Amino acid sequence: MPEPAQKFSDLTTIILAGGLGTRLRDSVPDRPKVLAEVRGRPFLTYLFDQIQEAGTREVILCTGYLGEQIDNLFGDTYMSLKLTYSREREPLGTAGALRLALPLIKSNPVLIMNGDSICLTDLKDMLKWHDSKKSQATILLTRVAEMSRYGQVQTDPVSSVVTRFEEKGSASESGWVNAGVYLLARKMIKEIPAGSFLSLEEQIFPSWIGRGLLGYQSGGPFLDIGTPESYKRASEFLGD
Repeated sequence: MPEPAQKFSDLTTIILAGGLGTRLRDSVPDRPKVLAEVRGRPFLTYLFDQIQEAGTREVILCTGYLGEQIDNLFGDTYMSLKLTYSREREPLGTAGALRLALPLIKSNPVLIMNGDSICLTDLKDMLKWHDSKKSQATILLTRVAEMSRYGQVQTDPVSSVVTRFEEKGSASESGWVNAGVYLLARKMIKEIPAGSFLSLEEQIFPSWIGRGLLGYQSGGPFLDIGTPESYKRASEFLGD
């Protein structure tokens, strides 16, 4: 098995960009969520800029609903990034889409990012922490003032092992939540059943509790654009 990548430039980055975006449909009716415009350009380009700054060279876009628009807009490059596409023919969920892309992944571990959210943190520091812990699966965690929309992720304060996921709506106070960025070993991705509709957040990660799933507490500013309300905040959040 290949050794874990020690440099960010060695990583393959996967961006999960196949969601239907039903809650955002009134605001963005004619394109996938990742192409929703923020300050005059597609939201996806902010993720591209973040990972390019960190040193990524290879990106796999897991597309689905209206995915041809993403391919048509960017083609096979974005500045210094090489773009490859893994297109689901039917909805597979975040985990199913990730499993579909496995044959295209060149690195171990692989960086995975939700395409409709961004956490302004140092991704290189996350990789260093992941390697130092010899982790097979790391979730980036950030602290928010209101957890009820996301659900809390509880970790052991000493080992950083994830001990519990609380459902959305179960807590209204501040706490640590999943920021939609992951470092996973190829062998963990390979365990996901192929061809099935599965969610990383709701099914796969809870099943990995007790198997060394770790939570990296970054605390970087976080935004997702999954609702009209949060999408409206994106322009200020990503402003200069």
